[in-house]
Amino acid sequence: MLKHKTAYITGGTKGVGLGIAKILLENGISVAFSGRKREDVIKAEDELKQYSPNVLGVVSDVRSLESETEAVKSVIEKFGRLDYVIANAGLGIFKPVDELTAEEWNDMIETNLTGVFYTLKASVEELKKTEGYYITISSLAGANFFENGTGYNASKFGVVGFTQAAMIDLRKYNIKSTVIMPGSVATYFNGNVPSEKDSWKIQPEDMGNLILDILKMNSRVLPSKIEFRATQPGK
Repeated sequence: MLKHKTAYITGGTKGVGLGIAKILLENGISVAFSGRKREDVIKAEDELKQYSPNVLGVVSDVRSLESETEAVKSVIEKFGRLDYVIANAGLGIFKPVDELTAEEWNDMIETNLTGVFYTLKASVEELKKTEGYYITISSLAGANFFENGTGYNASKFGVVGFTQAAMIDLRKYNIKSTVIMPGSVATYFNGNVPSEKDSWKIQPEDMGNLILDILKMNSRVLPSKIEFRATQPGK
């Protein structure tokens, strides 16, 4: 069912995006992914080719609609179709609101929230053709506010609201839309370097397997919002 399908993943050079790409490639899906830095894209593409030759890395900045539009064009030129879009690119800066700079605020909002809109805007016409699937990666921070989280909370609450509303708009085209809200994930996020101490956390491949399960669901069902937690209490 999934063979001959193509996915585009933003923020795919490491962490969650890279983990998702590995799982999809292992299951016969062609994968395009993007990142801001060319050297990171090249490194990730070389790594992913171990799983399948059907992979394409593109340099794109989700903060730019023009950049995302060009990325989607590259996907179509390479694979001829686009079935699944996974808006994963994101960043977090955690400071008290009185210390958070306007530049830091804008960078989070433009990447985490506006980038989700630009990725959909750039790909929606292709998704209409394939009656595809649009998946966004928010966070439990999209439902639970916390100290030093004003910018991050605002962006992730926004992703949840955006995706839920987009789901209603897109159903008439038989496009599905799901927002995933993970808890603690073992990634390089916020300067962390994954190690054995992170073994209790959700792993990037767990996110990939969750998305794979979603894509395999019967066409009559739509899990529009998923909270995804580690089993450790309170996480």
